Order: sequence, then C-alpha cells, then structure tokens
Amino acid sequence: MNTELNAHEQVTALKARMSRSIVGQEAVIDRLLIGLLANGNLLVEGLPGLAKTRAIKALAKNLEADFSRIQFTPDLLPADVTGTEIYHQTAAGSEFRFEPGPIFANIVLADEINRAPAKVQSALLEAMEERQVTVAGTTHKMEPLFMVMATQNPVEQEGTYPLPEAQMDRFLMHVMITYPPIEDEVLVVRMVRNEEITAAKSSADTPDTKTPEPVIPQSAVFEARREIGAIHVSDAIDRYIADLVYATRTPEVYSDDLARWIDIGGSPRASLALDKCSRTHAWLAGRDYVDPQDVQAIAPDVFRHRLALSFEAQGEGVTPDQVVADIIKLVALP
Repeated sequence: MNTELNAHEQVTALKARMSRSIVGQEAVIDRLLIGLLANGNLLVEGLPGLAKTRAIKALAKNLEADFSRIQFTPDLLPADVTGTEIYHQTAAGSEFRFEPGPIFANIVLADEINRAPAKVQSALLEAMEERQVTVAGTTHKMEPLFMVMATQNPVEQEGTYPLPEAQMDRFLMHVMITYPPIEDEVLVVRMVRNEEITAAKSSADTPDTKTPEPVIPQSAVFEARREIGAIHVSDAIDRYIADLVYATRTPEVYSDDLARWIDIGGSPRASLALDKCSRTHAWLAGRDYVDPQDVQAIAPDVFRHRLALSFEAQGEGVTPDQVVADIIKLVALP
C-alpha cells in the first residue's frame, strides 16, 4: 500500500475493496470497519447465505492480518478454542509446550456461537474481554490487532445455547443482516458467476498477468485509532449519549409504552460503546467532531442486544429496533 496515503485514505481503500466482494450489504461493511477501528467485537445475526462469512473474509484478505474461523458445535471444548499444553519428548528431555488455538489470530470468525455450550462461549468471551487466555497457569496475550465477529442464526434455535445478557453486553455492536434488494441480488449472481469463470481459468493453468493489490497495513488501523481518539466530542453530545442510555433505564419518564416494553436497560458499557462508535462513525465520514446524527446512526446497533424486552413487548411483536427508534424520538436533541 502506498505509504504516502494517510490513515483515512487507506481505510477508505479497504472499504472500496470489500465493497467489490460484498454486494448489497454496505451497512455490514461499515459496521465491520467501525468494530475494527473502535477495537471492539461484533455479534452478527442473519439467515444463512447473507454473506456474513464472506464479509469478514473480505476484510481479512485485504488487511495485513491473520484470519481464523471456528465452527461452533455442541461437542466443542474450551481447549479447541484457546489451545492447550501438549507433551513433547525431545533429546534433552520431556516438556509441555503450549499449542495456540484458533483464537490466536488478528481476525476471528466465531461461526454460530450459540451452538457451543457455556464453557466454550465463556472461553471465547474471556479472550474478547481480557485480550488474553490462561492455560495451565500461564497467561498468553492476544495480538494488538484482535477482533472477533461472532455469528448466530435467528431462526434455527433447536439445540442451541443462547448467550446470557451479561455475555451479550460484551459485544460492541449487534449487527442485523437482511436480504439484499432484488437489483443487488442480480449483481450478486453475476459477481459469483464471474468468480467461478476466473477460478476455472486459473485451474486450467492460464497465466494470470494481473498484479495483486498490496494489502492495507495494520499501521493504518492503529493510526486511525489514534485519530479517532482525538475526535472532538462536545459536552452536549456527552450528555445526549448519557440521556439515551438513561432513557432505557427509566422508560416510564418518557412513555407509557416504553415502560411496558423495557424490562432491563443498557449498562455503562452501552454509553462507552455509543461514544466509541459515534466517534468512529464521524471519522469515517471525514469529520473531526461528533454530531447527533452520528449517535443516532449507530444507536440501534449498540442498544439492540443490551435491551431486555418484557413478555408483553414480545407478545405484541415489538422489536428492539422499534424501542430504540421511539427513544431517539423522545429524547431531546442537544
């Protein structure tokens, strides 16, 4: 990558490359980049075939990063994620050596996290929160660039282990993926067809004269994080963020419907996540300050998994997104 490009230009180039591989899911690409730049982890929910895996692979492919995928199943053990001590016999004698598991990568795809039992989920979430794992009394640090994107299927819930609210709260954002518009689906068909043709040519030993694009260096991510840390947030925006979170805890102050719908509101992690994501959203837009639109744009992804709705709300078919939309309407702008 041209070192003369600044961090914003390099991240913009990364987004453009991802967009060439992912059609019809621009919001997902934006949320992936926000999660990466805000140094957080994402929970992505969507039906099979909606490019969840493809999106994170496109991110890892175009970034200077190691990628690993863990397929969660009911028989998975914590050591299958974190790694374990292996006994080795050498000429000098015997010893135990730590063999790192798939969690030791820069970008980790935890596929169908709700299919694994609680012990495995806890092992993964501990690594996400502490950025380290402890095996046989020894602590092993994760890489400075580390992000987990966990997926789950919203329909097929038989034989799954739903994440408790306290563990859900550790994800920076909960991103929902929906079906693309019909025009984008046509483009998806054409894109995959062209990829198959290109792969067939390569397998037939057709020489490829195209020079591969250099990957975006990790230094661009760290530089972007430093710039995001310097984004200006006014006192009024700080208060607006706090007011939005406070509204989830005291819904009766704002609306009778909200009071009926919300059982548990957002924790202080919600305020921290809203601040981080709002600053990142503003930086991606090319601004050096946060405005209310940044906060509102990212609020559904930050609150979606942090609100515990009542049985009454579930019975009425009320979704977290509807609740967040009402909160945004009712809380006064700064």
